[in-house]
Amino acid sequence: MSENSSRQNPPGLFSNLRFAHLNRHEIAGSLGDLGTFLPLLVAMAAQNGLSFAASLFFAGLFNLVTGLVFPIPMAVQPMKAIAAIALTENLTAPQIMAAGICVSAIILILGLTGLIDGLNRLVPKSVVRGLQLALGLLLLMKGLQMVAGTNHWLGPDSYLTGLLAVLAVLLLFFSRRLPVALLLFAAGLGLALWSHPGVFSTLGLGFTLPMWSPPPWHDFVVAFPKAGLPQIPLTTLNSVIAVCALSTSLFPDRPITPRRVAVSVGLMNLVAGWFGGMPMCHGAGGLAGQYRFGARTNGSILFLGTVKLLLAVLFGASLMALCQAFPASILGVMLAFSGLELALVCRDQTRRSDAFVMLLTAGVCLGLNNIALGFLLGLAMTWCLRLGLFRVERPEDNP
Repeated sequence: MSENSSRQNPPGLFSNLRFAHLNRHEIAGSLGDLGTFLPLLVAMAAQNGLSFAASLFFAGLFNLVTGLVFPIPMAVQPMKAIAAIALTENLTAPQIMAAGICVSAIILILGLTGLIDGLNRLVPKSVVRGLQLALGLLLLMKGLQMVAGTNHWLGPDSYLTGLLAVLAVLLLFFSRRLPVALLLFAAGLGLALWSHPGVFSTLGLGFTLPMWSPPPWHDFVVAFPKAGLPQIPLTTLNSVIAVCALSTSLFPDRPITPRRVAVSVGLMNLVAGWFGGMPMCHGAGGLAGQYRFGARTNGSILFLGTVKLLLAVLFGASLMALCQAFPASILGVMLAFSGLELALVCRDQTRRSDAFVMLLTAGVCLGLNNIALGFLLGLAMTWCLRLGLFRVERPEDNP
């Protein structure tokens, strides 16, 4: 078989296991995406009532499936737009799941029909960056509000705890030996058990599996325009197009295709969404984070998935009380830095017209508190500029 033929026909499901390795670098790399995964999951579990156990179970399951389908350390992340809107607008758990199901159904259709590339061309990157900037700032503000809401200078959940968490993030931001998200999560668990000793009585081994809990139809009607619609362009760009481009750069010998990734994203929440699972997708940021911490094969993802599944099945029934006792000061800092990471991707919009559209989109999202309206107005402005109806470039900007 020729090299081109092997590139067009990816290896079969279990044949990808031949790429998998497990060593200390792969184990360290598996933790590279926890900086996004942990704060969003814990926050939605504590604030919105999302099932921590079911979300952890399906995250682990999809890590295992992803490790078999793709021969690279492909991340499984929360859908950030849905998570940010859920936390800032207090969506219910069924509404969160309904939004994820709607997005996945659309992405699956786009992947199966091959229209995913066309949609990516239709939605300009400047509009997507505007959404990411707005959502990142929303998470940043939500995190700061959580820290400020502690109303104490000293104690296990206080301003001082938040300040120490900030210092830990800044000092260990690029540490490969000690992932700061894991450190803060462990510190938060320790403080939760110290300040709420009653939580000890709820912890224990058991056997927990997700339960069938479909969202009511009304929640689909509410969730799609509010949280689902803004997630679609982010998913097509970051979870499909960008992750494929990054994988080609990092692993030229193991290319993946947008259609295959889109189908993977689509199937995730069409399964998990009916059992209380958090909306999930792949992501370029997660892949980059895991690569930076040492992951080079799908072995890191298979290891991470196994750990998540074991924790969910053996301790799942007792994890919700622990999430609710998690210090808001530490969780707020984790959310704030996750928001900063999301917002920082917009720095590639250097042309004046692109920056104009990006800032307009973000401004409408934040000022009118309507992510969907910001997306639509940003899209309309982009096409007005392309058709020459308006000009925002100065003469000196064009050589």
